[in-house]
Amino acid sequence: MQSIGIVVIGRNEGNRLQECLLSVIKEARIVVYVDSGSTDNSVVLAKSLGVHVVELDLSIPFTAARARNKGFEYLVQVKPDIEFVQFVDGDCRIVEGWLKSAIHELNTQSDVVVVCGRRREEFPNNSIYNRLCDIEWDTPVGEALICGGDSMMRVTALKKVGGFNPTLIAGEEPELCVRLRQAGGKIWRIDAEMTLHNAQITRFRQWWKREIRNGHAYAEGAWLHGRSPERHWVRESLRSWFWGLFLPLLAIACILPTQGFSILLLFMAYASLAYRVYRFTLKRGYQSTDAILYSLFCVLEKFPKVQGQIKFHISRLFKQQRTIMEYKSATSA
Repeated sequence: MQSIGIVVIGRNEGNRLQECLLSVIKEARIVVYVDSGSTDNSVVLAKSLGVHVVELDLSIPFTAARARNKGFEYLVQVKPDIEFVQFVDGDCRIVEGWLKSAIHELNTQSDVVVVCGRRREEFPNNSIYNRLCDIEWDTPVGEALICGGDSMMRVTALKKVGGFNPTLIAGEEPELCVRLRQAGGKIWRIDAEMTLHNAQITRFRQWWKREIRNGHAYAEGAWLHGRSPERHWVRESLRSWFWGLFLPLLAIACILPTQGFSILLLFMAYASLAYRVYRFTLKRGYQSTDAILYSLFCVLEKFPKVQGQIKFHISRLFKQQRTIMEYKSATSA
C-alpha cells in the first residue's frame, strides 16, 4: 500500500465527504482532498482529519477534471515515486479491500492502466432515481472502453497522456480513457466491490439535469474523438438525436397527411424501444419491476440528452463559457 495515493474531489458534500475521507484514510498513507469552492465546512473537516487539502482558484471555472488534475499534481509533488492513484468522488466511500484488489490487478497485468470495480448506490430504495443509478453502474466485467470517476490508475500512464482534459464539464473520464487506449493501455473492470455512492437524487428535476449533463458529455466527446477509428460516443449521440428530436418532429409533421396516425406510430416505436431494453435488463438478472423502471427511463432520457447536446453545440458556436451542471443535493455537515 506504500505505492498508492488517494485523490478525493468534492464541493459541498457535507456528511458524505466525512464518510468518504474516513473510508480512505485508513486504507492509504497519502490522501489529497481537492475542494471546488465549498461553502460548507468541507475544508475544515478535511484538515481536521489530517488530509492534504488543495483549494481550487475561485477565478477559474470549476470542473471535476481540473480538480482531479490538481490533486494528482499535488500527490506527485508530495511523493514523486508514487505508482498508483485512486480517484474517488466525495459522495462515495471506498469498500474495504478494494485498493488491494485493484493493485493486484495492475501488478498482474502490465498493459492495464485503469482498474475499476462495482460502484453501488448506497441507498437504492430511497428513490427511483437512486435505483436507476445503481442499475446503470452495473457494467460487464473484463476489458472496458471507459471508466467512471472512481478508479485506480497507473501514474506513468496518466502522466504520459497529460491527465484529464480540464475544460470538460462532463464526461472527462471516458475522454481520458480514449487517450489512454490510443496510447496502448487497457481499461479493466474486475469483479470486486469498489465504492458505495450516495447520490441523494430525490426529484425528477435532478434526474433531468443529470441527463442533460450526460447529453452534453456525449456531444463534446463525439466532437473531440468522433472522427477517430472507434467513433467515440457518435452512436450514442445519434441515438439521442433520433429518438429525442427527429422522430417526434417527423411524427408531428405527418399528423395531417396521416390523420393523426403518425402519433400512434411514434408511441408504438417508443414502446418497442422500451420493450427491447426491458428484455435486455431481465437477461442481466434484474427483477421485472426494475426492468420496467429502467426501460421507461431509458426512453425518457433521450429528451434531456438532446437538450444537453444542443446546449453544447450552441455554446461551441457562440464561444460561450461552459459551466459545471450540478444536480445533486448537498448535505449538512
